[in-house]
Amino acid sequence: MVNGQGSVENLDMRLPRPDFWKGKKIIVTGHTGFKGAWLATWLNRLGAQVHGISLAPETQPNLYETANIARITDSAFCDIRNADKIEARLARIEPDIVFHLAAQALVLRSYRQPVETFQTNVMGTANMLDAIRHASQTRVAIIVTTDKVYENLELSVPFREEDKLGGHDPYSASKAATEILVASFRNSFFAGKAALSTMRAGNVIGGGDWSENRLIPDAVKAWTEGETLVVRNPASVRPWQHVLEPLAGYLILAEMTWDNPALAAAYNIGPDPDDVATVEAVIAMAQSSFGKGEFMLSGGEPKKHEAAHLALDNSKARRELNVSPRWKLATAVHRTMAWHRQFNGGASASKLCNDDIDAYESAS
Repeated sequence: MVNGQGSVENLDMRLPRPDFWKGKKIIVTGHTGFKGAWLATWLNRLGAQVHGISLAPETQPNLYETANIARITDSAFCDIRNADKIEARLARIEPDIVFHLAAQALVLRSYRQPVETFQTNVMGTANMLDAIRHASQTRVAIIVTTDKVYENLELSVPFREEDKLGGHDPYSASKAATEILVASFRNSFFAGKAALSTMRAGNVIGGGDWSENRLIPDAVKAWTEGETLVVRNPASVRPWQHVLEPLAGYLILAEMTWDNPALAAAYNIGPDPDDVATVEAVIAMAQSSFGKGEFMLSGGEPKKHEAAHLALDNSKARRELNVSPRWKLATAVHRTMAWHRQFNGGASASKLCNDDIDAYESAS
């Protein structure tokens, strides 16, 4: 076990196997988003044939364009709420594996657009599942949800997969509903058909995220433009993790359920409980790694409800999948800010992503 910036801290964790992925036809929904673009990059490295379903990128800049994801994917731009187009796309590709990441993924936007959030996250997922159950080639599907699917009574204990689902805000509620939807389809239609699982990821950071109302992207934008970052909810605790941690979990879960469909289920994927941190602690790490920038704590109450404490119990993924975190929080923050610092200096986004994957996979 080696500690330090960019080092591998848990060498016994499984890594995705290139021999498994080579030549497989993969659909990634949401491939124009932050996590989807990273996943497409890693799958391409592993030798898979990557096909995407997504809306056009929302932000400028965005990782899909800066990392030239179009070069390594067969992209289709369509709304997952359009059932006919989704079914036609799957029928044409006949994917071996589907990763469903497309979603309305922002809590504050869900307050502004609650109906659209439920339509996208619940009915959009229902459209995907219905198309998958009619796709004769598909053997594995991974549906990505969130740590926010649990009924949060602010007890400051890590959530386990068997804990009660809930959701105060529309985003969280829509993702909890998605979990129930997936379980229903698994029980009703997927026995003997395809291994259908969900993964509930913690708060993800990494290079190339320019989404609105997210801590690290807001910091990068403010500090790049010489502005002071105003930090809301500084005492809130979150299970922060580098984007490669959940992506490794998705890939390994797909490998494991391909060989053993009985493992298909809901899994948490997040840092160890002792590696969660407050918003204030993370932004202080980010400031140190970025090398410049100021921040101030708002101190006021949020206008909309947001959970004060979130943590995940990752023991099921450790036990069943041999998946555990490789990078501690300090490493995750450092590599994220280094990515943006180098990108601002003219470095290639694609190369920066591949360098991070190299470092993640390396044991030395």
